[in-house]
Amino acid sequence: MSVSDFHCIGFRPSIDENCTHLILGSMPSVASLGARQYYAHPQNRFWPLMAGILEQSPPPVDYQERLDMLLRHHIGLWDSIAVCERKGSLDADIKNEQGNDFTALLDAYPHIHTICFNGGKSYQCFKKYNKPLLSRPDIHFHQLPSTSPANARWNMEKLTEAWKIPFLP
Repeated sequence: MSVSDFHCIGFRPSIDENCTHLILGSMPSVASLGARQYYAHPQNRFWPLMAGILEQSPPPVDYQERLDMLLRHHIGLWDSIAVCERKGSLDADIKNEQGNDFTALLDAYPHIHTICFNGGKSYQCFKKYNKPLLSRPDIHFHQLPSTSPANARWNMEKLTEAWKIPFLP
């Protein structure tokens, strides 16, 4: 295989003008890239976690309904990384990444006041390419544990306790 076989291109954000929160992953997994859906791997706990926190219910089955659930609660979804090279799905294998343009995104969506990072790599990459934004007093940042199945140290109960903080009134 050549390097180009590992070239990953992320998705456009799922966001609208009412969003006040933004959840950032690092780069979609191989399963997600193949399905063209955020958090498509069946073992990823993101959708059950968010549905449980936001609506106290199982997640919708339909992908667009999942995105709509987040938007109903004023939550956008994107990634810290726009493109990278990676063999497999592990964040540790990401190389030559390029960050997304959050200055432009925040200018276009000025109601965002909370940014949540799904895992350490998401935060590391955001910080690497957007350090000045971290000092903005009008935005709160939350580093949250990854919902990836690779993060086995965090069971659903512990994830829920950590993740509900930025989303509950």
